[in-house]
Amino acid sequence: MENGGIQRVEKLCRRCKQIYEISENSSSSCKFHPSFFVSRRHDDQRRYYELGPDDPPYAAKFFDCCGAEDPDASGCTTDFHISYDD
Repeated sequence: MENGGIQRVEKLCRRCKQIYEISENSSSSCKFHPSFFVSRRHDDQRRYYELGPDDPPYAAKFFDCCGAEDPDASGCTTDFHISYDD
């Protein structure tokens, strides 16, 4: 991929799964969750998650880092992209 004699080098980020140009990578380029999306009881489950009386304790599903309940929620942390080659 050449643009005016300059070769562009693109990589795939292993955190956010986005393709990025390495020369444009900055500390705010990658938005990701540093923890897993979990399905388990949260210590403050009653306060944060509205579970019904018949729901099992693992009915709460959320990102362990920020508590977001949507598995497609935008990342809660920003940093440099990291490729699979790094």
